[in-house]
Amino acid sequence: MDTLITRRSFLKATALAGGGFVLGFHWARPMVAKSVSEAWYGINAFLRIAEDGRVTIQSPNPEIGQNVKTSMPMIVAEELDVDWNDVTVEQAGLDTDNFVRQLAGGSQSIRQGWKSLRMAGATARRMLLDAAARRLNVAPSELTTKAGVITHAVSGRSLTYGDVAADAATMEVPQDVSLKDPKDFSIIGTTRKNVDAPAIVTGKPLFSLDVRREGMLIAMIEHAPGFGMRLKSMDASAAQAMPGITDVITIDAAPEGFNRQWSDTNAFPEKVAVVGHSTWEVIKAKRALVLEWEAVTPPESSADHALGFERLLQQKTVQAARRDGDPEAAFAAARTVIERTYDAPFLAHNTLEPMNFFAHVTADHAELVGPIQTPEFLRKSVASVVGLPEEKVTIDLTRMGGGFGRRLYGNFGVEAAVISKAVGAPVMLVYTREDDMTQGTYRPAYRVVYRAALDGDGKLTGFHVRGVGIHESPLFPNRYPAGTVDNYLAESLSLESNITTGAWRAPRSNFIAGAEQSFLDEVAEAAGKDPIDFRLELFERALRDPVGSNNDYDAARYAGVLRLVKEKSNWSSDMPGVHRGVAAYYCHNSYVAQVVDLVMKDGKPKIKKVWCAIDCGIVVNPGAARNQVEGGIVDGIGHTTYSALSFADGRAEQNNFHTYRLIRTHEAPEAIEIFFVDNGIDPTGLGEPSLPPVSGAFANAFAKATGRRLYAQPYLPQMEVVEVTQPTG
Repeated sequence: MDTLITRRSFLKATALAGGGFVLGFHWARPMVAKSVSEAWYGINAFLRIAEDGRVTIQSPNPEIGQNVKTSMPMIVAEELDVDWNDVTVEQAGLDTDNFVRQLAGGSQSIRQGWKSLRMAGATARRMLLDAAARRLNVAPSELTTKAGVITHAVSGRSLTYGDVAADAATMEVPQDVSLKDPKDFSIIGTTRKNVDAPAIVTGKPLFSLDVRREGMLIAMIEHAPGFGMRLKSMDASAAQAMPGITDVITIDAAPEGFNRQWSDTNAFPEKVAVVGHSTWEVIKAKRALVLEWEAVTPPESSADHALGFERLLQQKTVQAARRDGDPEAAFAAARTVIERTYDAPFLAHNTLEPMNFFAHVTADHAELVGPIQTPEFLRKSVASVVGLPEEKVTIDLTRMGGGFGRRLYGNFGVEAAVISKAVGAPVMLVYTREDDMTQGTYRPAYRVVYRAALDGDGKLTGFHVRGVGIHESPLFPNRYPAGTVDNYLAESLSLESNITTGAWRAPRSNFIAGAEQSFLDEVAEAAGKDPIDFRLELFERALRDPVGSNNDYDAARYAGVLRLVKEKSNWSSDMPGVHRGVAAYYCHNSYVAQVVDLVMKDGKPKIKKVWCAIDCGIVVNPGAARNQVEGGIVDGIGHTTYSALSFADGRAEQNNFHTYRLIRTHEAPEAIEIFFVDNGIDPTGLGEPSLPPVSGAFANAFAKATGRRLYAQPYLPQMEVVEVTQPTG
């Protein structure tokens, strides 16, 4: 790889005070090399090589369980050609001067960092080779490396990386470096255990709740009980008099003049904060507050949203998000028209670790430590709300006990900073489960109507989809089956609400994939075709003569995962008592196809096995990848089958797990078998793509088992009493 184009991505090698070698690299912007004394400051991602050969690699992106803290350093170590057993990984703090996209979201960490991480390792290796060549007085081309050892085969001499690290630190960054051929990878493509696993299982401090500072207080909040309400009056005398309580205050986390970031989604910026010495003391004081709230906007209920959806969907004319051909004529001429409506409720994120953040704000500095997917934007918000320059705000990243999109929105970090400034002490802000489940930032509620037109030969001649959601439409108008049908129409609508919504694992896709794939099964059934063959026929059209030019998927890769899952699951085999459903979907630059094997037991469905084929390019860490895929499948089944959040008079009707249903262990699939497509393509997303299609595959299998279709999430109420019928299709 020629670094003349990309050498701006690198800082020059610099000597460490204690010896060794540092190579920092920048992902996108030009960077001026810093002096030796500043070598450790402002480097966005880097490696250290000690004189004894040990290597430390910093991982820049937030770790939310997607395993990037292991996988990203693996990429550097691969090109460095070092023994993974000699590598120590550290979590980098926020550094916006040097990092680009220091963010966990969109399943993009590996995809975005792939080339830069490889370049960093390969450039360091080349500089070590040059240093060794000078030491041995030979040409660099005569040297080879393996596991941190440089060898001159002709003379039999060898040096370790540690032997030449100090010399390498004085050398110029080379003009060009060679990257490994993927067939020579020895770390990438092999399973490596989570670098934090020993600390996790032995209870070492990794999470924000482990943070301790001298004089640190515990803070908790109380927000309005319903959306569109605000505080009218407060009697905090009883709470203030309770043991261990230092302060009861009102805060505004979005005051006038606040420089709001996209991540500052917050329905309740005005809150009551209770501060004290221990969690239990603060919880008891919270319960003693006497608060009166008043409505400032009309309260909303789930019934209101349903009526709003219906009103919008019944509109005669809607601005088309995409139109191909003449859909109206196709439907007028159709022999058969199929129309179905699908619904989904609000969903909470419910991360295992509660929302929490440490903050210590003084007159000239703000220190924050906590679990956040968007640290760069949190720093901007904190700087604005406490009145400090951004360079006076530091954010250290801790491992997160789940994110799923919830921690893209850092209101809890901003609130911690506001409280710390107000009370003049370091504080740890902690939400209860009820605080978080009722505060907003939900997966939106959605409704979508599908229509399909078939001619007398069962050919799909027209396709129409109209979707609506709270604050957004669930549609991706340029995704499949766009490009496969001559006459296609997609229409997007949104319903405004005072209930705040946000990204939830695989945004929009988490609903629309299941609805789309359920509908396509019904269309295939009406056409008298096998569900997989029907989908493949559409892909053949997209490959041979695609409709339109703005189709955002690769039809060959899409069809490839369908063929693979068909083969691996023995789709056409006769399996008495087993009912099968299929689904396939593209999102986050990756392709997934799934088959669900379902049996009926005591009138209830039980998933025996899920077969999953994935095309996500090169898989860096197969074991971790399988964990991600399995988790996504269980998550998708669980939330579409059991979970829902509803509203009455502006108030969430579910506030903890006694009313918000999650999947239970015995309800998970008994087995999940995963097949990765080995195509050598650069990695694409993996944290989210396995979730969206599985709800459709499950619904299609359920229909085969019972003859009943599932149109509304959660599925559970429609499955409570099931009489098994002969399988269809």
